This record gives sequence, structure tokens and C-alpha cells, in this order.
Amino acid sequence: MKAHSCSVEIRNEWGIVAARQEGRALAKQVGFGNVDQARITTAISELARNIYLYAERGQIVLEEVERLGKHGMTKGIKIISEDKGPGIEDIKQVMEDGFTTSGGLGAGLPGVKRLMDEFYIESTKGQGTVITAIKWLRS
Repeated sequence: MKAHSCSVEIRNEWGIVAARQEGRALAKQVGFGNVDQARITTAISELARNIYLYAERGQIVLEEVERLGKHGMTKGIKIISEDKGPGIEDIKQVMEDGFTTSGGLGAGLPGVKRLMDEFYIESTKGQGTVITAIKWLRS
């Protein structure tokens, strides 16, 4: 069986809504319960909102992933947020709780990191940002 994946363009608020809907549907299909579906959807929303606010356009890629663990094969969902925006000048600073440049609550990227099991961020000033977050299904 081929793993499911999709890509959602983020250019406006409708893109954020579409990414959330695709993410929730994939999370449900993979087997996540309601609480983890909400966590995944929240993470997608934050990442998509950051694209919209800071880069103006980009994409959210959603993939079903698998890994071999102690108890056999485990499924999960990978969220990749990609943009060609201005990049993040100080990654350490944006990963501090409470830091905000948009007047929001500042839960953004640190919140996404807490909601997911794995979190990676790469950003080059003037070239864009790629954030990868993975949530694994608990067996």
C-alpha cells in the first residue's frame, strides 16, 4: 500500500483552512485519536499561518510515514512547511516561549515543537525556511 501524501499551497487564509482539513483527514486515516488529531491540526495551523504572515506564500506537505520500532512498524504523520520568504534571522530567539513579532501569543514554533514528537527547522536569510515536524502513533 502506497503511503498517502499531499501538498497544500498557502497564499491566503483559505490555504490555512485547506491544510488543516487535509491534515485532520490524514491523521484520522492513519489512526490518530481525536486529541492527537487536534494536536496535529493545531501544529499545521501554526505553520501555515507563519507562511501566510511572514513569507506570503509557500506550501504545507503532509505525508504518512512509517518506522520500525521495538514493537514493529509504527505509523505517523510528517508535516513539512516550506517557503521562499525572508528566512528566520535568529532561530534560537523564535524558539523561545513568548517571543512574537506579529503581536500574537508567541506560542507559534515552540508550541508546534511541544505538540509533535520530532521537530526540525532550517532557515536561510533571504532564501526561506523549511520546518519538518512528525507525530508518531502510540502503539
